[in-house]
Amino acid sequence: MFMPRRLPDGAYADLVTPFRNGEVDHAGLVSLIDWQIQSGMSGLVVCGENSEAYNLNDDERIAVIRTAVEAANGIVPVLVGTGSNCTRSTLDLTLKAKALGADAALLVTPYYSKPTQKGLFAHFQTVAEAVDFPMVIVNAPARSAVDITPDLAEKLARLSSVIGLVDCTGDIARPAQLSAACRVRMHCYSGHERTALAFALAGGHGAFSLAANIAPRQVAAMHNAFRYGNSAAARMLQDRLLPLFAALELEHPIAAAKLGLSVILGLSPELRLPLTPVGIETELQMRAALTLLGTVSAKTSAKAS
Repeated sequence: MFMPRRLPDGAYADLVTPFRNGEVDHAGLVSLIDWQIQSGMSGLVVCGENSEAYNLNDDERIAVIRTAVEAANGIVPVLVGTGSNCTRSTLDLTLKAKALGADAALLVTPYYSKPTQKGLFAHFQTVAEAVDFPMVIVNAPARSAVDITPDLAEKLARLSSVIGLVDCTGDIARPAQLSAACRVRMHCYSGHERTALAFALAGGHGAFSLAANIAPRQVAAMHNAFRYGNSAAARMLQDRLLPLFAALELEHPIAAAKLGLSVILGLSPELRLPLTPVGIETELQMRAALTLLGTVSAKTSAKAS
């Protein structure tokens, strides 16, 4: 039986894909990855929920994976989003991610097709049995229109390849609804920024974070403080991050994150349709949040606005 290595606890950066002049900005991606590693991220995600992977063609996706694996250089695990609403496509992408040297696959529940719980299990089971490769499953019902119930989670945890479950519902009771044996076999991570710390208190092992793109040091420090028993410091850091979480939710979070990265790292805020840039109100709130975090000076923020 395949026995995959467990992922470390803590914060994982769900990375955006930088674009410049219509192409993937690989140099920008490398600088983003270097910053994340230096800031203490436990791991990285490419081609995930926040990467605009649906707008990458096959060659671009493979190139992004190669760049990320090379840039991480084994320092932290690289997870690759391989999920789709087609089981055969998901299997093919998972095989490619393994061949390219990724550390694990990140599989979202199939979207649009709205499979039953039986169909969801068959989907993940098919991939797990065909590829000896660690798998982390993403439960994002707001995006996929299907939810992984506690009963299904218990079944998925019995698949040897499934090592983690990312819950994006914001329901902090989710870990407590699983048996202790399930939580040992399959670690639970939050995919919801505002409730990530509460999720950890309820038994979670960390978070997959879009905000980490912009504030990796603070996000990593919050989760590390909690892991090492300093709840007061974790709550203080959460309070400092809340304005950033709010700014990301005003419009489309990926567009807001790319705006933030343009201010901090000088990456292009370029998106691919159907995503469009954020409006002035979101930009002002994003700049204010960055000022509070100390990632951009108040003078620079005021001048830009």
